[in-house]
Amino acid sequence: MFKIDPASNRINPLEVKRFSDLGFTERKHLQEWLENYPQALTQGDGDELLIIQKEFDGFDDTRERLDLLAIDKDGNLVIIENKLDDSGRDVVWQALKYASYCANLKKQQVVEIFQRYLNQKAQSTGSEPDNAERVLLEFLQADDLQSVQLNTLKSQRLILVAAHYRKEVTNTVLWLSQFGVNCQCFKVTPYQAGTELFLNVEQIIPTPEASDFMIGMIAKEDEEKSASNEQRRSHGLRMAFWEQALEAFSQSSCRLFDNISPSRDHWLSAGSGLSGMPYSLIFGKSEVRVEFYMSRPQAETNQLVFDQLFAQKEQIEAAFGAELEWQPLPDRKACRIQYSRAVDGYNKDNWADMIKWLVEHMTRLEATLSAPLGVIRQNLKSL
Repeated sequence: MFKIDPASNRINPLEVKRFSDLGFTERKHLQEWLENYPQALTQGDGDELLIIQKEFDGFDDTRERLDLLAIDKDGNLVIIENKLDDSGRDVVWQALKYASYCANLKKQQVVEIFQRYLNQKAQSTGSEPDNAERVLLEFLQADDLQSVQLNTLKSQRLILVAAHYRKEVTNTVLWLSQFGVNCQCFKVTPYQAGTELFLNVEQIIPTPEASDFMIGMIAKEDEEKSASNEQRRSHGLRMAFWEQALEAFSQSSCRLFDNISPSRDHWLSAGSGLSGMPYSLIFGKSEVRVEFYMSRPQAETNQLVFDQLFAQKEQIEAAFGAELEWQPLPDRKACRIQYSRAVDGYNKDNWADMIKWLVEHMTRLEATLSAPLGVIRQNLKSL
């Protein structure tokens, strides 16, 4: 890795360091970094991880503990093992043991593990803990736990993190991949330039190219698996609901969803004129909702737009005709403004009234935010 010196038009190599030379430890430093920024171990947008426990020791009849336990967007548990400067010989065996222990965890146990983690974090900061089930459903973009596939059979993932890997470790990981065991190796290298310190995180197994192929094969296999009765029912209901809703929108003055197709998801989104910041309709089992969702990859941009709108909160809510819910969502690095209504969503007898409500309030939300967003759009162009 090199540092660019624009003044001299030269590049200068950064000095490779060992974690131990810099006084960094596995538990106090590397684990802490990854706990607070797990996206360092992901390969792109949508490939997010949610940390649900650290130093987890909730295994019956053992005194072992894994470093970090996470969940991905597909509801798979992810076992993360950190080994700092050297992977050691037994890290794969250790991670496989933890995966086998975690494979037995049921949905409610996962929620309870996550709640304990949130309680511990809140206690350390003196704040009120988040509700684990709500945060999980938000992360998984699901209506309720019953319809979520969480920690299903053979779905556990392994992530190994170290500055150096022994050959016996890499050979074993590559061999396991032939049997569908999802195991990734990340090489972490600290660098120093003067008083500045840098960390490079690089996935070395599988390579990104091979990873894309493997993910594609796994996704294909998942598609071919029969969905649960609850999922099939939910998907069918959503498709039918959105067909009726889009027909109603086509006959209204709101043109946002003219080119949007029905979906089996519980949301439909349409552009607002700001990239990565759509208007969305939400159809849930217990509520319907209209929202403006600020979800660009740059968290600071989402916060900037949210703050500029929040500064006009009184005028916006007066124009909309009701109090809105203003949600910064710091855990997701996104922000949201929404208005919701409690319903019995899966009762088709209620659909006509629900759709009428969605059309009316999305029309009002777009009309209310149109002018403020026009100003913000111009401001963003000038940045």
